[in-house]
Amino acid sequence: MKDFKYTIIIKEDEDGGYWTQVPALPGCGSQGDTLEEAVEMTKDAIRGYLLVLQEDGEPIPPDIKQVATVVVAA
Repeated sequence: MKDFKYTIIIKEDEDGGYWTQVPALPGCGSQGDTLEEAVEMTKDAIRGYLLVLQEDGEPIPPDIKQVATVVVAA
């Protein structure tokens, strides 16, 4: 099996725990009670997402090319 590398966004939930999303894979993400659990659950979600794409004969999307942090006055 080939290794794939994807950028994930991790956000701490104000009620506890963490949630994640994978920008390169729309709708793919997960959550967990701890940061480590959220990351592991996200890896599982990515594996499942890629498996469905492969089974359907769809191309595997590359990771996003750029990530930026911006400052906005409000």
